[in-house]
Formats: sequence, C-alpha cells, structure tokens
Amino acid sequence: MSLYSFRLPDIGEGIAEAEIVAWHVAVGDRIKEDAPLADMMTDKATVEMESPVAGVVVKLAGAVGDMVAIGAPLAIIETESEVEGRTDADHSLIIEPASAASAREVGAGISPDLVEPSPAPVSAGTSASAEQDASPQGQPRPILASPAVRARARDMGIDLADVITEGDRIRHADLDAFLRYHAGQGYLSPQGVALKPDQQIKIVGLRRKIAENMAAAKRAIPHFTYVEEIDVTALEALRGDLNDTRGERPKLTVLPLLIAALCRALPDFPMINARYDDEAGVVTQYGAVHLGIATQTQSGLMVPVIRDAQSLNIWQLANEVKRLSEAARNGKITPRELNGGTLTLTSLGPLGGISTTPVINRPEVAIIGPNKIMERAVFSQNAYGVEDIRKAKVMNLSISCDHRVIDGWDAANFVQAVKALLEKPVQLFHS
Repeated sequence: MSLYSFRLPDIGEGIAEAEIVAWHVAVGDRIKEDAPLADMMTDKATVEMESPVAGVVVKLAGAVGDMVAIGAPLAIIETESEVEGRTDADHSLIIEPASAASAREVGAGISPDLVEPSPAPVSAGTSASAEQDASPQGQPRPILASPAVRARARDMGIDLADVITEGDRIRHADLDAFLRYHAGQGYLSPQGVALKPDQQIKIVGLRRKIAENMAAAKRAIPHFTYVEEIDVTALEALRGDLNDTRGERPKLTVLPLLIAALCRALPDFPMINARYDDEAGVVTQYGAVHLGIATQTQSGLMVPVIRDAQSLNIWQLANEVKRLSEAARNGKITPRELNGGTLTLTSLGPLGGISTTPVINRPEVAIIGPNKIMERAVFSQNAYGVEDIRKAKVMNLSISCDHRVIDGWDAANFVQAVKALLEKPVQLFHS
C-alpha cells in the first residue's frame, strides 16, 4: 500500500490559488483513475480536477469555499501499489508505503474538521412539551400515531402531545375531537402550510465571484441610469415576417435585432463601447464590439462574449446568442468566451418588467437592459397629419453608465440613435 498526494496543478497563467466549489468524493470513497475528484474555481473559470490514480480517498484539503494554493496537496489517496512515473515535478508526491490502518488514520485526522455534526433526527410527533412530560425514569411519554395522522397534525399545527386518546395510539377521530373542542383557537394558518426551517448557505464559487464583482462595481463606479420608451410595433412585425420564412429553424428573438441596432449606433458614440482602468486613469475606446450577453445559469449569472458582433448578421447573431447561452448553462463555456467584453446586454425576456437599473460589468463603462414588450394605446399622427389613437407595442430600454467617463447627454443621444433604428428597422439592413 502507498499513499499518493495529489497536488493542485498550475491551472492558468498568473493563478496563485483556486477555490473548492465542489467535491465529487468523500473520505473513504474508492475512486478510479481519471474520475472526477473536485471542481476548482479561479478568477477565470471553473476547472474539474481528475484523479491521476485509483484508490481510496483518505484525506481532502478542505471544505467547499476554502482556497487551495497552487502546488499544495488537494487530496491523499491510498493506492494498491507504487505509482510509477509520478514525482514532485508534476505536483504529486508518493508517500512511503503504509498499512491500510495507518492510511485511514491519516484521513481520520482531518475529516472531522470538514464535516459539521448533524442534529439528531426528531420524529414528526415529538415536541418540547412531550420531552418535558417524562416518566420518573426520565423517559418521554411515547406518542403512537400513523404517518398520515402525524402529517395531518403537523399541517394543522397540532402538538400530538396535547391530543387525548382512549386507545394506545392517536387516530384521525382523536384529531377531529381535538379540533372540535379547540375550534376557537385556530390551529391552521391562513396559508395552510408549515414554515421551512431557517438555514445558512455559504456563498462560494460563482456566486461568491458575482457578489465580489457587484460590490466592487457599486463601490467604485458612480452609476446613472437613463430609460427611454421605444415603439417596437414595426420591429415586431418585421421579426414575425422573418420568422415565417424560417421553417423549422430556431426563431428570431428581439435580441439579435437589438444587437444589430447597437452595433450601428456605437461608431458615433465610442465612449459607450469602452473599458476604464481606474487605477491607471486610462479609458480604452474600442472599434470592435465584443458584446457580453448576461446569462442566468444554475450556478449564477455568467456573461459570455460575442466577439466582433458588428461583423455578424442577425442570423449569425441569433446563433451566437443561442450557442453561448447553452454553453454557459451546460458548464461548457471556455475562459476566453467569458473575457474581453466591451459592452454588456442584459435581458430578463418576458420577466423584464417595465424598467431596470442594471449594474455595470466592471471594467466596462455601460450596460444595456431591454425590458418586456407591452401593448399600449399611443397617440400619433396618421398619414393626413391628424391625431389618432392606435394600439402599439412598446418597450422601455435602460442604460446604466459610468458617470466618470460618460455624460448624461451622450448616453441620452446614444439611446435616441438606437431608438430611431428600432422604430424604423428597415435601416438595420441598409449597407
């Protein structure tokens, strides 16, 4: 028997440490060679660590949320025999052969620190009053009832210790009698459901990164938000016509058309498509549009980037939005696809509300937030110059900007330029 120490390898240029976001094994588990060991998160991506050997896990480096330095031991695995070809050069270490008992003593020394004791299970019918009603020997009075009776009592907020029964177990008839006698005391809450217990959730992994980035953005950036209403009746009609010719292919959403409008307007407003290095005091205005698309995943919000969005047509934009959002949700997004954005677009789709104040994705200087499309009666002039009331589809468009480098005048004029394109969408197809 040998103990093999697997050290955290170098998983990215300039990375000094990584956070444990998930363990795929526990102390005492048997693991196969190349099987998933842990998920480690850096500032750039989440990387799955695989075990280089097969054996029994006897020690893990820490709990979820802990940081592990590059080159530090991540796990110790008890192998059946000597592992060939592994040295300290590849961040691994073979410990001298040991017996199975001594190997498990190594693991036993750390596992208690990583596992919090769980509270003892309490049956549905057990209560504080039942525990206090103890016999002279210190034993609580037994409460016998079927699972259905216990569930009904729990839903109604009844302590089974308060229910009197003539037999040896509480039955539904006993609950009925209890309710008739105590009818005025109201045992069922208006909601009719029991409250869930309080729980503490440790903020780790992507959620911790999101929290840090949002706090840094609000702390460092003086935000202002400008909102404009846009009549998208013609845009929606155009989108419907385009989708009618798509056959079985995925349908266009409003996002590719909005991206096309942004890319057409940005050359006249370079201060919007920029990044600000506040430590160096330098603003970099970009010619190409590398547009971040905020995407909700099970782990939290991710922002994959469409490279050179200005060079893509609406069908290509639609495919990129779909591809990147699916890759983010499936955990297959690459670090390069998450970096280098110059402007971010964030949308909640039908849940978009009537107005939003999105938070800037630092070090960018602006973020765009379309809201939901609603039907509304609007005043307008008809072809004869007569005031008319018509039904229109309208959408509010929000933009949050870094007031250190963008003036309100520039932000307002930029949104007005985007509005003009969206209200007459044929302009999106002009060369």
